[in-house]
Amino acid sequence: MKATLILENGMTFQGKAFGHLDEALGEVVFNTGMTGYQEILTDPSYTGQIVTMTYPLIGNYGINLEDIESATPKVKGFIVRERAVKPNHWRCEMDIDGYLKQHHIMAIEGIDTRALTKIIRTQGTMKGIITIAEIREEVIRKRFDDFQNNDAVKKVTTKEVYEIGGVGKHIAVIDYGIKGNIIRSLKNRNCRITVFPAYSTAMEILKINPDGILLSNGPGDPKDLPEITETIKELLNKKPVFGICLGHQLLSLALGGDTEKLKFGHRGCNHPVKDLNNNRVYITSQNHGYVVKHNSLPTDIVVSHINLNDNSIEGIQHKELPIFSVQFHPEASPGPKENDYLFDRFIKMMEGDKQCQGITA
Repeated sequence: MKATLILENGMTFQGKAFGHLDEALGEVVFNTGMTGYQEILTDPSYTGQIVTMTYPLIGNYGINLEDIESATPKVKGFIVRERAVKPNHWRCEMDIDGYLKQHHIMAIEGIDTRALTKIIRTQGTMKGIITIAEIREEVIRKRFDDFQNNDAVKKVTTKEVYEIGGVGKHIAVIDYGIKGNIIRSLKNRNCRITVFPAYSTAMEILKINPDGILLSNGPGDPKDLPEITETIKELLNKKPVFGICLGHQLLSLALGGDTEKLKFGHRGCNHPVKDLNNNRVYITSQNHGYVVKHNSLPTDIVVSHINLNDNSIEGIQHKELPIFSVQFHPEASPGPKENDYLFDRFIKMMEGDKQCQGITA
């Protein structure tokens, strides 16, 4: 069946519909990963977004029920150049078309994703609609005007506190839309984990007397979450704190910094980042549309990591307190795996290792 992608700037792309045949409205972004489409589909940070894959063939190894970052897909829509109709992998349990149908996700294939990506890079991220129907221009404009994503964290956070057993350090994880592999990374280090809803109070979090607090990744604009920023302020100087992605941005706001929206964001598993503490470059997995502004942080906070593509801030640390955060995803999934050392540094920080007070090597 024919489908159309309509961009906010009026441009259209013609293709073929697959997945759930209905309509998708969201912010159109692109991901540069060559693998990992299943992890991308289920990453809560993509809530409210239509994801374009720049790699041309998607679905070739199918879908399995293990390599997921949350229970269901969180994207609003999916755009690919070519969909593999006959996946071939020993772990394959279903094809991508059936998976998207099952979870009511609209998708389109057969469009020039390279051209679409160049448009987004030039003009910036914009809203879009994938549809199989003819829609009047005034209706399209109203839908774009009405679309909001400022309640994305409320949609994806856990609704109640839950605990995962372990014999190691007790971590309070604040769930703003956490990826499953963050939990797995802590479990692999024998941590006892208590996961809290995003809007939990500082009193509720500190009541369990955790050894450390992890601020998770999640979707949306950190400035839409002033209540959460205030809660983080109350947690500072109480326990060691580690922030990831949205957690990094919220921590920066709580510390007195500022954030801004990137033109087209960083999304993919191939972004080079330099650790300024050990003068080493790492390839990182990323998914974010906002960034901490340079020169906005107070003097007791230093930049620890820099993106080598655009020189944006990728990590911060406190000069004295056991507080640090990174913009990228150390848990990766699908990869690369070279950044999970940050979880080990978090563990050492909770053990009182002064060399890990920030994220010094």
